[in-house]
Amino acid sequence: MFYPQSIPEVVLVKPKQFGDARGYFIETYRQSAYDAAGIPGPFVQDNYSLSREIYVLRGLHFQAHPSAQGKLVRCTQGAIFDVAVDIRRGSPTYGQHVSTTLSAENGWQLFIPVGFAHGFCTLAPDCAVDYKVTSYYDPASDKGIAWDDPDIGIDWPLKGHRPVLSDKDAEQPQLRDLQSYFDYLPDSTKPGAPT
Repeated sequence: MFYPQSIPEVVLVKPKQFGDARGYFIETYRQSAYDAAGIPGPFVQDNYSLSREIYVLRGLHFQAHPSAQGKLVRCTQGAIFDVAVDIRRGSPTYGQHVSTTLSAENGWQLFIPVGFAHGFCTLAPDCAVDYKVTSYYDPASDKGIAWDDPDIGIDWPLKGHRPVLSDKDAEQPQLRDLQSYFDYLPDSTKPGAPT
């Protein structure tokens, strides 16, 4: 049910589906199970976005301390290509990313811890994304990185199309120009905590 990815702090969650002729049931969150899997909470805010068009690209976003957020992301309608980028200075995987497809059909979730930037691209029209976060939204802490940063090298599934971007996401800085917001602390129980 819990699958650490190539960057092991990022965890793919595959909840069990209980189905019959009527449809199916999924338990989308049970705190005790997530605690046991090492996914830190508590989650204090739920967010929801709807993207009308295919190839809407949102990201790469993160919040800096003192409002840094871990995220538990799922797609409840349509499908998205979901990405987490390690931005912890000193990390052996700094600047590397993990990606997966989340969809309403597969019911999967991606846990993105503090110290990672997050973004997604819609793979269908009318995509709904629902995610829990471990800190409240704070406009002063809201930061980002360029979605097309060549040093990160994300192979977005745009199929030759230009992404639909917000004005903010069209102007985000490159990773090499980003100040250090997170440090890698291999012995810490709280990855990404400030030093």
